[in-house]
Amino acid sequence: MAANSTAANNMAPLPVVLIGCGRVAEKHLKAISKLKGLALKAVVDVNPDSAKRLLSSVKGFSDVKIFNDYKEAIDEIKPAIVSVTVPSGLHYQIAKYAMEHGSNLLLEKPMTMSVSEAREIYELSQKTGLKVAMGHIYRYLPIVGLVREDIAEGKYGKVTHGTIYVRWGHGEDYYSSAAWRGTWKSDGGALMNQTIHAIDLLVWLMGSEPEQAQAMIAKRIRNIEAEDLGMAVLKLENGALAQIEGTTATIPSKHTAEFSVFCENGQLSMGLDSGKPHLNILSVKPDGKTKKLNGYYIRKQFKKGGLFSYKCALNPHLGIYKDLFDSIVENKAPIADAYAGFSSVDTLLGIYKSAKEGRPVDLPLKDNFTSTDMTGFFN
Repeated sequence: MAANSTAANNMAPLPVVLIGCGRVAEKHLKAISKLKGLALKAVVDVNPDSAKRLLSSVKGFSDVKIFNDYKEAIDEIKPAIVSVTVPSGLHYQIAKYAMEHGSNLLLEKPMTMSVSEAREIYELSQKTGLKVAMGHIYRYLPIVGLVREDIAEGKYGKVTHGTIYVRWGHGEDYYSSAAWRGTWKSDGGALMNQTIHAIDLLVWLMGSEPEQAQAMIAKRIRNIEAEDLGMAVLKLENGALAQIEGTTATIPSKHTAEFSVFCENGQLSMGLDSGKPHLNILSVKPDGKTKKLNGYYIRKQFKKGGLFSYKCALNPHLGIYKDLFDSIVENKAPIADAYAGFSSVDTLLGIYKSAKEGRPVDLPLKDNFTSTDMTGFFN
């Protein structure tokens, strides 16, 4: 490890190309600016004004090249990392081209909009050895990984069930700001866009892959093609159940997300409420009394990750980029890797398939299913 650290300190910064200059791209720039091991060489967007506006929003990127064609940028720069922040329906073609030309990926969620395309990107990562870091931001929040390790090691006994709700309200102005938002082809609805990384986190914390999904979706308020409300139950391979609620049909000024995992000897609840994090970790002692472990995990995280870990709470993309850099240098899997990307897409599309067919659906899906297979669902 020391040798790898020394090598990382002595190596030239890894060149990065960022494709897509929309809302989330600024978080990418802020993360890259904090890491000496990375150097942003180019940004790509079909609208040059968007690219210029993005580069002016963060100091230190005045000499970065602007392209309107991602293939030209990749061919010229030959980046070690390609970061993909375009609409979800374009992820597959860009990710495939980048990997076929030797680039590692930071890929915003969802990985793709079809099971077969997600599987292909995962298999391409396995074949080439290139790293794929998914934008499943919740895995990179402080304390989450430590709790997962303890759950996996049996500290809290058998996992019984888990729950999440993501009430991430968006008004009509959000959806009308871009024609692709809320469409089955390019975006999906509240589950695919706003909830997929929460589903990823819940399954990851519970330590078992989904084997069955049962779901219902609805369009209650928002004038979009896809759902603004979805509810599902997953059965995991270890027998545990996971309950999911995702919606954008709530108050836009009050975004809330809550994750809970219940075990025979403890429980974890954590989340965000209007940008403010909260945490409650309890264990059950042999005498039946409960003990709160928040302080224990905070101290343990600070000792392990120091101040850097808590900076990731303000911008989880900082953690994703740092982890991807370490994964490339040390040749290890990222925390949210290519398999996580494939599995979350397979699970989410299984949820959609269950809603469409009105029955439980086995996972992983045996046949291909795409978001466009939902076209006309609400007609």
